[in-house]
Amino acid sequence: MSWLRAFASNHRGSTAAEFALLLPVTLFFLLGIIDVGNYAWSFNRAEAATQVGARYAVVTNMVPSALASYSFATRATNPIPQGTAISATDFPGVRCTSNGTTATCTCASGGTCSFPLTADSAAFNAIVNQMNKIKATIGYNNVVLEYNYSGLGYAGNPNGPDVAPLITVRLQNVRYTSLSLMIFGFRNINLPSASYSMTMEDGQGTNANY
Repeated sequence: MSWLRAFASNHRGSTAAEFALLLPVTLFFLLGIIDVGNYAWSFNRAEAATQVGARYAVVTNMVPSALASYSFATRATNPIPQGTAISATDFPGVRCTSNGTTATCTCASGGTCSFPLTADSAAFNAIVNQMNKIKATIGYNNVVLEYNYSGLGYAGNPNGPDVAPLITVRLQNVRYTSLSLMIFGFRNINLPSASYSMTMEDGQGTNANY
């Protein structure tokens, strides 16, 4: 029985066993800390990309390109006297999206747009390309451009577009690849939506204005 008591009191190898048990947990927490930091960094880059996109959008060609030359003072139906401020009814806002090949602009929900909703795909793509310099994983389908009513502008403006909208660059459904969550089968998760707004400045031109 002495050998049994000796065996029961032998603790050699216990440290190795404890290390083997704790190592996976320690590695998981370490990986999780790195993952959280990388997630925050990715979201920070996404926010910075919207700021760059908005700045580019306000000084270059408007994506709803017809607005650049449309005159509310000379339109065929209910022309607005020259010098009169454009109302929210006359310009309810425009929303533009793209599939990477063709951009599409629609009138803001609940509004009626009397002006053409022609979309400049090259102008949309140029904005996304600028955003890609900050975060390369941003796709065309992740970006929404909104040209919202700001109260600025007047009918018959001889020096530029009749409206000076508030331009919002919005990011949606941008994916983040998680390292730690892959263990549980969640490889990709969505980053929070991000947006940035600025009032239009030029409304015409290329990156020479940027």
